[in-house]
Amino acid sequence: MHADLARPAEAALADAMCRTLAHRGPDDQGVYASGPVALGSRRLSIIDLDSGHQPIHNEDRTISVVFNGEIYNYRDLTALLQRRGHHFTSKSDTEVIVHAYEEFGLEFLQHLNGMFAIAIWDDAKKRLLLARDRTGIKPLYYLQHQGTLIFGSELKAILAYPGVPRTIDLVALNEYLSFEYVPTPRSIFQGISKLPPGHLLTCTTGGEVHVASYWDVNLSRSEGVQPKRVQDYAQELGQLMREVVQKEMVSDVPIGVLLSGGIDSSAVAAIMTELSPGNVKSFSIAFDDPSFDESQYAQQIARHLGTDHHELKLTPSIAVDLLTKIGACMDEPLGDSSLVPTYLLSQFTHGYVKAALGGDGGDELFAGYPTMKAHRLVEYYERLVPGFVRMRLVPWLVDRLPVSYDNISLDFKIRRFIGGRGVPAIIRHHRWLGSFTPEQKKLLVEPWVQLQEKDTYDICYEHLRACRAKEPTNQILYADMKLYLEGDILPKVDRASMANSLEVRVPFLNHSLVEYVATLPHQLKLHGFTSKFLLRECLRGRVPDNILHRGKKGFNMPVAKWLTGPLRPLAEEMFSEARLKRDGFFNAPYVRRLLDDHMAGRQDQRKLLWTLLSFQLWYQNWGK
Repeated sequence: MHADLARPAEAALADAMCRTLAHRGPDDQGVYASGPVALGSRRLSIIDLDSGHQPIHNEDRTISVVFNGEIYNYRDLTALLQRRGHHFTSKSDTEVIVHAYEEFGLEFLQHLNGMFAIAIWDDAKKRLLLARDRTGIKPLYYLQHQGTLIFGSELKAILAYPGVPRTIDLVALNEYLSFEYVPTPRSIFQGISKLPPGHLLTCTTGGEVHVASYWDVNLSRSEGVQPKRVQDYAQELGQLMREVVQKEMVSDVPIGVLLSGGIDSSAVAAIMTELSPGNVKSFSIAFDDPSFDESQYAQQIARHLGTDHHELKLTPSIAVDLLTKIGACMDEPLGDSSLVPTYLLSQFTHGYVKAALGGDGGDELFAGYPTMKAHRLVEYYERLVPGFVRMRLVPWLVDRLPVSYDNISLDFKIRRFIGGRGVPAIIRHHRWLGSFTPEQKKLLVEPWVQLQEKDTYDICYEHLRACRAKEPTNQILYADMKLYLEGDILPKVDRASMANSLEVRVPFLNHSLVEYVATLPHQLKLHGFTSKFLLRECLRGRVPDNILHRGKKGFNMPVAKWLTGPLRPLAEEMFSEARLKRDGFFNAPYVRRLLDDHMAGRQDQRKLLWTLLSFQLWYQNWGK
C-alpha cells in the first residue's frame, strides 16, 4: 500500500486505500495497485461477510480506513459510539475504527481490543496514520521512497511498487544469522522498516513522518508487591482467561483451536469447551519420529475435553514439497523449522474452519522456555565449577559426546548450554535460542560482507534499556516479547495461516491478559525450576495431570534426520558451490564442511544448516 502525500488528497486516498492491508487470501499476494480498489479488494471475511468490504468511510467520507486483523470488542464499542451519535452502515469491526477515530482522535487506539495493522486517511487534517497492535500480532511495513510513503502488511507489497530497490541490509543479514529472524524495526531490505508493536506512525502532506509508542508492557509492576495466595491468583487468571477467550471467539464463521498437546494450547482448548461445549473442532500435526511427535497428548486432551478432533501426519515428502511454497509466501527469511508444520497445520485446518485460536504467547508470559531454567543453572555452574574445569575439561568432554539427531537431545542441550557461557545474560539468552555465533559468522560470510559484531546485539541492549523492570527474569521475559515472539513466533503463524486463508487468534496476547500477567510476581511464573507455575495451577482440574506436568517439547520437525535423507537433495542444490558463489554472501568451503560434518554424524549442525537453507530458499524468490 502506498500514499503519495505530496499529491492531491483524492489521489492520495485512492492510492492509499489499496488492498494490502485488507485480509489476505492465497490468491491475493497483497501487491501494489493504483487507483481506487474499494470494490476490488479481497478479504478473508470473518465478521460481517456481506458488507464489510474495505475501505470503509465515515458519513461525509472525510475519514477512510483499511485494516488487517480483528477488533474483538467492536460490538461494545459500536454501542458506545452509537449512543454518542455515530451512524453505522455495516456490522463490521472495520467501521468501528472509523468512528472511534472520529470520537477520540489519536487516543482511539486505547479503546481497541484486538490484533491489527491499521491505515487511516484523515482528509480534513491531510494526514495518514499507520498503527500496529500492542504485541505485534499483525505485521506492518513501510518505506519512504522519492517523496512517497509506501506501506503494507506484507513486504512484497512494497517491493511491487515501481522503482523500489532490493538491496540486502547487511546489518539485518548479520542479525538474521544470529537470531534466525530480522528483529524490528529493520527488515532484510535497506530502507524498508517494520513499524514496532504498540506504535503509531503519522505522516502529513509535508512529508514529515513521526513514529511514537502508544503502549508498552510494564513488568516492573510485579516487583516489590506483597504476594497474595496462589489460589487467589489462579482464580483471577482463570476468570480473565475465560473473558479473553470469549472475546476472541467472536465470529460469523465456525472457529476451531490449534492443539499441540502442550500446556498453552490445552489451556485455550479447555476454556473454549467450557464456553461452547460440544461445538469445538481441534486440529493437530503428527510426526513419524517419536521424539518429535506429541499427537498422543493432543488426542488425550481432545478426548478429555470432547472436541471434534482432526489430525494430519507430516511426512518428509510433504515437507520437501511445502518448502518450495513456503519460500514464496515468506516476506523475510525465517530460520525456524516449525514454520513447515505450522504451514501444513494451517492448510489442514482451513479445510474445516476459517478461524482458529492458538496457544502462542504463553511461553513469553509465563517463562515457559527451557532457557529460563538454564539461566538459573548457569549461575550455579559459574559459581561452583572451577574455572579450569569450565574452560578446558568441560569443552573437551562435550566435544566427545555422541551425536544424536533426536528432538532436544542431551548432547544438543549440553552444547547449547556451554555455548552461552561467558557473556551477559541478555546475550546468552539469544545465543541459546539463535543460530550462528560471532566466531562462526566470521568463517561463514565472504570478506566483502564485513559484518560488524557490535551491531548484532545492539537491539537486545536497546530493549534492555527500555525495560523498566530490574529483576533478571523480568528483563529476559521483556526481551522475549520484543524479539523472539515478535520477530519469529508471530510472523511464522501470520504468514503460514494467511497464505492458507486461515485467521489465527492468540488469546494469550490479548493486551488485557498481558497487562494482568505483567503484575504477577515472577516467582509465580518460574517457581524454582518449575516453569508456568501459576498457569499450571490455574489449569488444575481442567486438563489431565500428566499434561500439566509435561516439559516443553516445542513444535519442531526432525530437521537433523531429514537433512541426511529426504531433504539432502534440496540442501545439496541450495548449498552448491556454483549457487553460493553466484549469490556471493557465504563461503562455499565452510558451508560444505558444515554439511559434510552433519551428514557424517560428526556434529549436529541442524541449526546452522536450517538457518542457511531458509535464507537460500527465501533469496531465490525475493532477494533478486
